[in-house]
Amino acid sequence: MYIGLLSGTSMDAVDAALVEIHGAQLRCLQTHAQPIDPALQARLRALADPQCALNLDEYGTVDALLGERFAQAALNLLEKAQLEPAAVRAIGSHGQTVRHRPDTDPPFTLQIGNPHRLAQRTGILTVADFRTRDMAVGGQGAPLAPAFHQAFLRSATHSRAVLNIGGIANITVLPHDPQSPVIGFDAGPGNALLDAWIRQHQARPYDADGAWARTGRLLPELLARLLSDPYFARPAPKSTGIESFHLHWLAPHLAGQHYRPEDVQRTLLELSAVSIQQAIQATCPPCAEVLVCGGGVHNGFLLARLQSLLPAQRVHSTAQAGLEPDWIEAMCFAWLAHQHLEGLPGNLPSVTGAREAVILGSCYEGSRPRGG
Repeated sequence: MYIGLLSGTSMDAVDAALVEIHGAQLRCLQTHAQPIDPALQARLRALADPQCALNLDEYGTVDALLGERFAQAALNLLEKAQLEPAAVRAIGSHGQTVRHRPDTDPPFTLQIGNPHRLAQRTGILTVADFRTRDMAVGGQGAPLAPAFHQAFLRSATHSRAVLNIGGIANITVLPHDPQSPVIGFDAGPGNALLDAWIRQHQARPYDADGAWARTGRLLPELLARLLSDPYFARPAPKSTGIESFHLHWLAPHLAGQHYRPEDVQRTLLELSAVSIQQAIQATCPPCAEVLVCGGGVHNGFLLARLQSLLPAQRVHSTAQAGLEPDWIEAMCFAWLAHQHLEGLPGNLPSVTGAREAVILGSCYEGSRPRGG
């Protein structure tokens, strides 16, 4: 058994999944969401804000605090499952991304959530720092989920797209032909701008079911300006993050205008929907269905807009294919830990642009004997 841990761009919780893996078979046995308290969320957002100067003391403190939260998430998950740590072979911990710069020279990516503390507190061998090895062989370091999608969501009868709507929306194209390469890339903003805008104007963490966006009016001229960002026209491989799509990015597009906040929210939702639609139509025109996972699967308005924009595809949850949409990324990092310990690669060069497939992650020994 393995545990997968992940904190996404919302920074509101650590997602933990207990996963059983036997060859090509995977089963999620238990899940747990460990809340991150508002004070630590604020410190994480400040570290992830590219406009803020980095304070190394703050960086080290938050890294340690988050490592403790990740450890608590794993221990609470085991308590729910009524298991001892020795039953778990390894933890795969993605950590929390605070910077992702695939286009700098040299490129780099930075995830925090101290894995030494995680391994020591739980006693379980921990595999972490998955993205940097892909970058070391010329890759973007992201997205990594397409390798997991290929292993567990590819169909032999029809081509599929898998759409993960987290803070950033990423797309995996899974051709039904096993000889055709898998394609995957970040399409652009998913929930990040929607969440940031509603936090700023209504002090709410997210727009539940897109209810606030529904009250707004689409602003076509603003949408056109937002879609003119060069990132959307770039070919894959490409990846991005909240370093690129944030309120500082939005501000110049709003300068001198007097838009109602709900109209901006409506337009930001359309930005997510249209950028996803354009990316899918450019890379996967014959896809029969779009399987959706991530927090955005609960935004009914966003999914309705996607279905309207993609009439030739069925847009529905990955639950229809047997994987719960809220836990796919946590399961993915459990699987990546398994890949590491089995000596198997975890990246797809056709996705990240890496020169070769490599084993991802580094090992941090636990303080107790390894389980089976």
